[in-house]
Amino acid sequence: MAESFDQIVIGGGPGGYVAAIRAAQLGQKTVVVERDKAGGRCLNYACIPAKTVLRTAEIFHEAQDSAELGVVGNDVQLDWGALHKRREDVSATLSGGVEGLWKKNKIEFIHGDASLTTDGNVKVGDEVYEAKAVTLATGSVALPIPGVEFGGRVVETWGAWSLPERPNRIAVVGAGASGAELASAYARFGTEVLLIEMLDQILPAEDKDVARVVERVFKKQGIEISTGAPVENVEAGDSSVKFTYGDNSAEVDYLCIAGGRAPDTEGLGLEEAGVELEEGGRKIKVDEYGRTTNQKVFAIGDLVNRKALAHKASEEGVVAVEAAAGVETHPVDQELMVGATFCQPQVASVGLTEAQAKEAGHEVKVGKQKISGEGAGIVYDDKDGLVKLVVDAKYGEVLGAHVVGNRACDMIAELVATMALEGGYQELSRIVHPHPTVSEAVLDAARAVDGWAIHA
Repeated sequence: MAESFDQIVIGGGPGGYVAAIRAAQLGQKTVVVERDKAGGRCLNYACIPAKTVLRTAEIFHEAQDSAELGVVGNDVQLDWGALHKRREDVSATLSGGVEGLWKKNKIEFIHGDASLTTDGNVKVGDEVYEAKAVTLATGSVALPIPGVEFGGRVVETWGAWSLPERPNRIAVVGAGASGAELASAYARFGTEVLLIEMLDQILPAEDKDVARVVERVFKKQGIEISTGAPVENVEAGDSSVKFTYGDNSAEVDYLCIAGGRAPDTEGLGLEEAGVELEEGGRKIKVDEYGRTTNQKVFAIGDLVNRKALAHKASEEGVVAVEAAAGVETHPVDQELMVGATFCQPQVASVGLTEAQAKEAGHEVKVGKQKISGEGAGIVYDDKDGLVKLVVDAKYGEVLGAHVVGNRACDMIAELVATMALEGGYQELSRIVHPHPTVSEAVLDAARAVDGWAIHA
């Protein structure tokens, strides 16, 4: 037996690296095992690279389209090489920062593939490390659509974010958060974009009113949208990809599949360690603290529960290692897990949509406010934004909050806090918001529930 640890974390992404740091803060002798780079997929191949490219798309688009603001950019050009160098630099900086945090907290870092042993210890290569507790944080992998394999000009999201050249035409299959972000970025770069969603609306997890706003803006940006038809008959060639969707056919430079992900459990030795699965073998079965059916093994992030979100993984990691260390903690509230999509306009939501609230048997009231109704909405050129609150008609509890706008993902935190503290729209309608800010739309949306929004 090699060295022993209080806590072994398998996976160094946003769930794993945060879990390791929290464990170390609690005095646990901790090691992280990661097969790739510190920061995992999120920092190196997913969230951070995507947002870095989206930031460039935002600036490029504004530079081209800011004449009415008094800024005229002549011959604005996109430097594809510089864009991707910055993407690489940002990821490298943050990955190095994670390693620095591990060193600061005296956390060991082992490169390699890890698996569980029958007694719940961890094997890396030929070494077996004894653990008082193990946290699985290996994230997820991209799923192709039936009958299609990744390769060549059929790419998953990382392949799309790291293309060697700007394509003239791209199709994105799956209009959830990842697909919407890709479509939004490439459309603003000047690429012809076809966005295909098999369900009946883009952003299918979002409230219909919010999805309608995004669809309207996407069409203004030149994005061609198809809903309600799957992609079939894919023929990938050396220079293009042909396929059909419903009664239509298309040929594009690249076909990006952004339709779903699966937990990355291959090679972890779950069965040998007595770690059970659920949801038809897709997810690891855990209790509210992340503990699996092997009492010394915990699992977090994309491996468990419904949503696959970096911030969810981080918070589940904190709770898991606190529970393993025997300190007082409380479970992550999965019902208050905020969704954030960084397309243009951004979308952020928490809780129930209006339809979900009604289906759950609630008598609901709704308050809506256009961000353009506020002074800051005009100042900051947020023409299409909207705040929507779904509240319980009897007591005023906020059941769901939905924001679409230029900075929606920053605006949602106030609403998450209100719901976490069991506040109602009545409190929101009396909280003074600074002027002029787009957050004032939250104030008016709360007042709109009772019909007295000032700027409606």
